[in-house]
Amino acid sequence: MKKIIIAFIVILAFQTGCTKLDTELYDKILPSDYVADPVLKMSPIYSPMREFLDGGCYWFAQELTADAMCAPTRANDWDDGGKWRLLHTHTWDNETETVNSMWSRFYNGAVEANKFIEELQAYDPSPELAVGIAKGKILRAYYYYLLIDNYKDVPYVTAYLDAPVSPSRNFRKDIYDAIVKEVEESAVLLPLTINTKTGVTKGMAYSLLAKLYLNAEVYTGTAQWAKAEQACDSVIGLGAYDLEADPMKPFVTDNAACKENIFIIPYNEDTYQGFNLHMRTLHYNSNLTFNMSVGPWNGFAAMEAFYNSYEPTDKRIASFLVGQQYTYEGAEIIDVAAEGANLVFTPNIPALQMDNTFTLEQIRMSGVRAVKFEVKLGAKDNLSNQFPLFRYADILLMKAECQIRQGGNGDALINEIRTRAGVDPFSGATLDDLLAERGREMFFEAHRRQDLIRFGKFNNAWWEKPVSSSDRNTFPVPQWAIDSNPNLASDPVAINK
Repeated sequence: MKKIIIAFIVILAFQTGCTKLDTELYDKILPSDYVADPVLKMSPIYSPMREFLDGGCYWFAQELTADAMCAPTRANDWDDGGKWRLLHTHTWDNETETVNSMWSRFYNGAVEANKFIEELQAYDPSPELAVGIAKGKILRAYYYYLLIDNYKDVPYVTAYLDAPVSPSRNFRKDIYDAIVKEVEESAVLLPLTINTKTGVTKGMAYSLLAKLYLNAEVYTGTAQWAKAEQACDSVIGLGAYDLEADPMKPFVTDNAACKENIFIIPYNEDTYQGFNLHMRTLHYNSNLTFNMSVGPWNGFAAMEAFYNSYEPTDKRIASFLVGQQYTYEGAEIIDVAAEGANLVFTPNIPALQMDNTFTLEQIRMSGVRAVKFEVKLGAKDNLSNQFPLFRYADILLMKAECQIRQGGNGDALINEIRTRAGVDPFSGATLDDLLAERGREMFFEAHRRQDLIRFGKFNNAWWEKPVSSSDRNTFPVPQWAIDSNPNLASDPVAINK
């Protein structure tokens, strides 16, 4: 295999210690190899997604910068050099861990997609290879969607063998136009496949297109609500997805076949690890609740105002642990390290940074804990739940938003979600109503930052977070990447068409 050195990318595979890519799987793709096992041959493109929930990466940037989840410092625990507070208070810089981690993961995926596409393009065209190339282009577009959403103006490189050594950043609008075109052209080539949640399907492609059009005004300055609604209709029209009767069903341990999930990251507690968010939120003694062989780390919690936005009858409130905690056998849990106090989770968190002037109960027990994704009895330090990147409930809420923004009424779609949750339907829902409902429904799924930006509320003040400026709507290019490629510090340029 030819060795390519791409200055702005090569360090991300080594310096930041992210996903190890197994080139042996993928050193030379023959047409027969792709047709025989396309998922295996595309696995290096998917591989960076595995770390979206770990390593301070994508999930953290989308949730801990927003108004639902927080990572309080608990005396000597969870300070970590202040990196979590930087996200909460919108004071990150280009050396913050999350800023570094996302950049490297996203570009790893884009580079592997470029490699895959070029290898298939080297052969005589066939219908099977055309489908493979289309899937590669859609996955590449997905990574560039994440890049422009999080970093705004970034290098847009679609070559592998002839990739520039030190590419310049390109304008976000140009990248948006390019990837929308590529997804639209590629989606029509895909067969109507509904038996996979991990692969690129029409449902995944149209969901990506819906996200791009939904956020078009942020990315380009021009709203595309009608096109976003049309993309949602394309997903709905497939007839391949539906709401589960139970709002918690998409998040159970055995959720691989959930009819609501469209595109997932397929975690496994032993063979495909990386889903350890339960370790970050549960109390040290929560292992007694779930009969775990490991002790969680007692960190992340929901903010009080967000938790209180759920009505008492809302079935989705099962996403949280609150109040007295019990063992799996029903006995009250005692926190010996808190002077033998009962383990009681309280919604109120007295401060983002709790030092030793706070009581042990406040330090160790404040904040309701997130268990939206089922923690099964006997859970390990990694979960086997599949994490949905695109979900049908989101499609319905996106379509409702498009209807409201175009002067229509989105009640029918929103109320499908609310009725399922066991709360009263809306009448004449406003955009603020819709945003609040998106928060409750999409909690913990890495959508909140993007939603708040689209609704113009990301820079508002909330608990322990002052008003921030609009430059906080994206993250800066990592300093290590600029050190490797000084062109990244220059103004963006138009894509060379």
